[in-house]
Amino acid sequence: MSTSSQTCSHVKQVRDVAPNTPQGCEECLQLGMHWVHLRLCQECGHVGCCDQSQGKHATKHFHSSRHPIMKSFQPGEDWSWCYIDELFMEPAVEPAS
Repeated sequence: MSTSSQTCSHVKQVRDVAPNTPQGCEECLQLGMHWVHLRLCQECGHVGCCDQSQGKHATKHFHSSRHPIMKSFQPGEDWSWCYIDELFMEPAVEPAS
């Protein structure tokens, strides 16, 4: 993962979303699982766990929804990740106004 000031063509899909489950990973909460870090889908508000977590629900959400951009849902972190372009963007991508 490399740090970049670049943006990808998928930033147009970023929306101003509220987290569906602000208390944690949607699937982990349903299954009674634990997570390491959380990610927020910037298109629909799905909260999923990172790839270091057992469930890897953020990546699974990308594969099922094709929503390309997630951002960290961790306090103090400000970055986005595009799954399609494999591009790390810091600071996090904001929706177009």
